[in-house]
Amino acid sequence: MSSIIYLDKKNLAFKNLVLSTPGGENILRCFACGACSAACPVREIDERYNPRRIIRMVLLGMKDEVLRSDFVWLCASCYTCTERCPQDVHLTTIMRVLKNIAVSEGIIHPAYQTQVETIRKHGKIYEIEDFDNKKRGRLGLPPLEKQNPDMVRIFELTGLTKREPKD
Repeated sequence: MSSIIYLDKKNLAFKNLVLSTPGGENILRCFACGACSAACPVREIDERYNPRRIIRMVLLGMKDEVLRSDFVWLCASCYTCTERCPQDVHLTTIMRVLKNIAVSEGIIHPAYQTQVETIRKHGKIYEIEDFDNKKRGRLGLPPLEKQNPDMVRIFELTGLTKREPKD
C-alpha cells in the first residue's frame, strides 16, 4: 500500500544537504532509468530494496524516511549500480553520503552499533583474549593490548560515545 507524500511536510533542504556533501553532487543527474535497481545484487535478494526509490525519496525531501531506512545500510558497496548508470550518478557514493549524514544526526543502524560498541570497549572489532596473544607469541608477533586508550580518545573527540542506535 502506498501513501501520499505531502511535500510541504518534508524537509526539502535535505536534497540540498546531499547535493552539498562531497559525493552527493551528481544526484540530480538521475532520470530514474532503473539501471541501478536492475543490476543491484541486494535487490536480487530483497526486491523491496530499490536504489532508484532511495534517490527519489532524497529528491522529494523524505529525510527521516531515508536516514532511518534499513535500505541505506544494506548497500553492499559493490559499485555495480555506479558502473551501470548512464548518467554517472555514483549511487554507491551517495549511499555512503547518506550513511554519513545519518551518523552525524545520531542515527546508526543496530548492526553497526554493535560493532561501534565493540571498538569503543576494546579498540578493535573483537576483544583480544589471552589465546590471541599466545598465538601471536608463537608466530613471533608482539602481544596486543586488551584496551586501546587512543581509541577511547578518538571516540570522545568525535562524539561517537554519544551516538544512539536507530529506532
